[in-house]
Amino acid sequence: MNQTELKNNALKILEESHVGTLATVKDNKPHSRYMTFFNDEFTLYTATSKQTQKVDEIEDNPHVHILLGYEGQGVGDAFLEIEGEMSVHDEQSMIDKVWNDALRGWFSGPDDPNLVILAIKPNRVRLINKKGEEPQTIELQ
Repeated sequence: MNQTELKNNALKILEESHVGTLATVKDNKPHSRYMTFFNDEFTLYTATSKQTQKVDEIEDNPHVHILLGYEGQGVGDAFLEIEGEMSVHDEQSMIDKVWNDALRGWFSGPDDPNLVILAIKPNRVRLINKKGEEPQTIELQ
């Protein structure tokens, strides 16, 4: 599979799959949790409260790992492994970009003072389990 096909397959997974796991580093050990992700090409975004552990953890170590796309149907389900660096944003333009009504379960609105957006810039993306093929790395540069 060439790089264009790999990128297209990965972008399809990003567009169709929104819930994945986000792993940060806490006390030099992985700390994972489920998150909802939105994307703009390969940059991922997720909303969180500025008072969460993950905000503290990425201030200490911005390196993260995300698993996204596995739908639980069995062997052969394609998914993405994404390694990247995460940053915290409280600019209104970034909040407006990500805000949607599903976030009202956690925040009073896009002007909630605790709402921040985490942006993940990948430095490595691998497509896993694509029809039994070996994992393939997607070139982002």
